[in-house]
Formats: sequence, structure tokens, C-alpha cells
Amino acid sequence: MFYIFVESKIKNNKMKKIFISLFLLIISLSIKAQSNDDLINLLIKNGSITKQQGDSLKAKSSSEKKANFVEAGSKIKLAGYTQLRYRQFDEQGKIDQFDIRRARLDIKGAISPRWNYRLQVEFANSVKLLDAYAEYKLNDYLNVTLGQAKIPFSLENLASSSKLDLIDRSQVVEALVGRGKDVIGNHSGRDIGVQVGGTIFKYEGRAFVDYKIGVFNGQGINTGDNNQHKDIAARLIFHPIKGLDISGAIYDGEANIASVNSKRDRYGFDFNYSWQNLTFSSEYIHGEDGQNTKEGFYLQTGYYFLDKKLQIVAKYDTYDADKAVSDNTSTLYVLGATYNFNNNARFQINYTIKEEQGISVDNNYAAAQFQIRF
Repeated sequence: MFYIFVESKIKNNKMKKIFISLFLLIISLSIKAQSNDDLINLLIKNGSITKQQGDSLKAKSSSEKKANFVEAGSKIKLAGYTQLRYRQFDEQGKIDQFDIRRARLDIKGAISPRWNYRLQVEFANSVKLLDAYAEYKLNDYLNVTLGQAKIPFSLENLASSSKLDLIDRSQVVEALVGRGKDVIGNHSGRDIGVQVGGTIFKYEGRAFVDYKIGVFNGQGINTGDNNQHKDIAARLIFHPIKGLDISGAIYDGEANIASVNSKRDRYGFDFNYSWQNLTFSSEYIHGEDGQNTKEGFYLQTGYYFLDKKLQIVAKYDTYDADKAVSDNTSTLYVLGATYNFNNNARFQINYTIKEEQGISVDNNYAAAQFQIRF
């Protein structure tokens, strides 16, 4: 009767094979656990060891199993952070306000020296799963990531939101890398798929060229695909000297725009340089959404003071949302300061001057943000 019940529930051969394999695995593990005690009992019976010695061996075996379980559990790392933001707008009709910008819980762990995993959940505004992936590290040259994670595209996108030099990312990153103004909506620069990456070769003991390439649904987080096209993202990073990173990336995608499957392609270049207290970064991204061509870039520099507790940052940020339309460019001039109280708490303040082509609007704004980590 049991076999008939199982047979009725498992209809295809592939699922049957998986079910049988798992069943046999569980049985074999149970037999292995039991066989240790059986062997000890046999040794007691034939007089090879005393009952007291046998009981001691059983106790030791049991304690080792518990120790292994605790050791695996101790590799779990729980972290998180929250950001309280205040914004003040010069534009009439906009309301100055406080908000919880981000509130995230991050769980990382390792189930073996080669297998790691991560789960990250966002609680601000609405609860949503951001990261859910496993990573297999074969060696320095090949790592495999399976699940929902950031796509390998854009310097600012790949930077943690808890470590940005300014409160907001650039306009072009928000518009073309699966964030707030992208045609697919805000997916925090993430997607579901498979990625491989690593170091191509090393020079004088350090990585000289890194790579990452992935295949994704192309629809963002927590959702399935809605077309047969699978998106591809690839990124190549050069480290010619210590402190300097130069990168190029491409993205070949397809999205449903106005109920029509249309191309969603991007390419970009970026570099990041840090030397002592000085930082400098820049990024250019070109995108095509259907027949609409978009592009933008930014230049950003910063300098640390007070033993790197205080950082002053200036940024030039420009974005054209439609190259076919004149008077369509938005330019931001941002000045910011970040004070790090310690590794777990910091305060940021930014002032943004916004200029648009065409009709002039007084829409400058100031923002302040306090962040605490655990």
C-alpha cells in the first residue's frame, strides 16, 4: 500500500529518482550511525573490551556528533543595519520628512570550507527578500553563485548600501541597473540566476584581472521570468597597481516594455582609485530600452580627515533619459560629509543642487542619514 501511495504522488521518472536517492541516503546514514554501536556491542560480547570501555566509546562518539553539530551552527553570522533619513526640499509642494531608508537583516554562513550561503531581508517599507544564494568556491580562479544576488554590473551597484560615500547612488545607476527608475522597476540591482567568477591571473602575489559572468531571468528579485530570453551580464576588472581598479561590463537583456518584449541592453566602464586619504571614482553607463537610448556618468572625489573618521565628498552626476529628445539632461552637484563614530555607527549629510535643461525649477534638497550596524 505504501508503494502504491508513493507511486501515485510521484508521477515523473525524474522526481522518482530524486525521491529514491534521498530515501537511500537517509537509510545509509542511519545504518552508519547504528553500525558504530553494533560494533562496540560485538567487541564487548567477545571480550575484546569491557562494558565500561564500551560505554565510554559510545559516549565519546555521541559527544563528537554533538560537537560537529555545534561547530556547523557556530559558522552562522548574523548581522544587519538600519538607516534613519531626513530630507528637506526647496521645491514647493514637497513635504520635508523623516523615513526609515533601510532596515536589513543579513544571515551568512558556511556549511563546508567550499560552500557558503547568504540570506538578506529588507524590512523598510515592505518586507522583501534581497539575497538568497549559495556560493561554491573551488579555488581563486573559479567560484559559482546560485540564486538571487546582485548582478555583476556597475561599481556603485555592487557597493553595499551601508558603505556608500554619499547617501544616494547616481542617477544613471538608479535608472539602468535594476533600481528605482529602471523599466523593470526597483529590484536593488539584483536578479535570479547563476554566476561564475574569480581571478584570471595574479601578478606579484595579488589579483591582476578578475572576472564575473552570469545568466539571469532578467525580471529582478522574487519573481519568475516572463519571456524565453535569458539575460547575460559580464564584468572584467583590472588591478594594474595597488589601489586602482578599472572595469568594463556588458548586459544583454530583454524586458516587457509597454506590453512588448523589447531589448534592455547596457554597457559601462568605471574606475576607482584610493591612495592614502584620497579617493576618486567615475562611471559611465549606456543603455537601450526598446528604441529609447539613455546614458549618464559621474565623477566623484573624497578626502579623509581625523584619522579617517571624517570624509568630505564632492560629486558631479549627469544623466540623459532619452538621447532622441533635446533639453532632457539632469545634472546634480552633490557635496557631502560622513562622520564615522566607530565601525558600527555613522552620520552623513548631503546637499544636492539639481539642474535640468529647459524650464528651471527650484528643486535643490538636503539630506541627513544616521546608520547603525550590528
